[in-house]
Amino acid sequence: MGKTGADLPVIIGQAGPLNGERWLINDAVTIGRDDTCGVVVPDRQVSRFHARLLVKDEGVMLEDLGSKNGTFYEGKRVDGPIYIQDGGLIQIALVQNFVFLSSDSTMPLGQGLLPVEPMGGRLFLDVRSRRVWIDSDEIVPPLSVPQFRLLHTLYEHRGQVVSRDDLVNVIWGEDESEGVSEEALDALVRRLRDRLTAIDADHAYIVTVRGHGLRLDNSLE
Repeated sequence: MGKTGADLPVIIGQAGPLNGERWLINDAVTIGRDDTCGVVVPDRQVSRFHARLLVKDEGVMLEDLGSKNGTFYEGKRVDGPIYIQDGGLIQIALVQNFVFLSSDSTMPLGQGLLPVEPMGGRLFLDVRSRRVWIDSDEIVPPLSVPQFRLLHTLYEHRGQVVSRDDLVNVIWGEDESEGVSEEALDALVRRLRDRLTAIDADHAYIVTVRGHGLRLDNSLE
């Protein structure tokens, strides 16, 4: 028995000319500027036939088709065919982003793909599509992977203080965290604060609790 539409993998356009649109991946889909592509990105920086997604028994594979400006997955340029993971971020020539979901049935409902579990504060996020809103304003372009991991960790702890060591382990992974300096975390926090301030300069979302760590202030006041 074949898969139903709700069981098929899907990509959702983000932060580009195709923002909010979605495509089911039944077998294979080509992304590019040419009108014959399954996903047409109308931008001169995108090659005519830029990248392709293939459904395999092992999962969904992403490959670059020799594009001039590159295909990126989770911020790294795709040099050969790779398998992509649920929630992964695909970038086409850095002008169009797509989030990959392994099943359309797990996609957030609603025309604007609003977050599934808003926390009751002014800031809310959707983990699967890795999108963040402050009130009704979405943060565009999307946060980088480290920035989102930092924000998501604080968001999950609902205002509790998270130690710097725990944040480093989550953001960079336990295997890599030993080489991460205090300055690297401080720089990441500063960049994330700048992104949040660009939307709402009147509220300090990330609070430093000296000697303990960081917490998220997501109050409505």
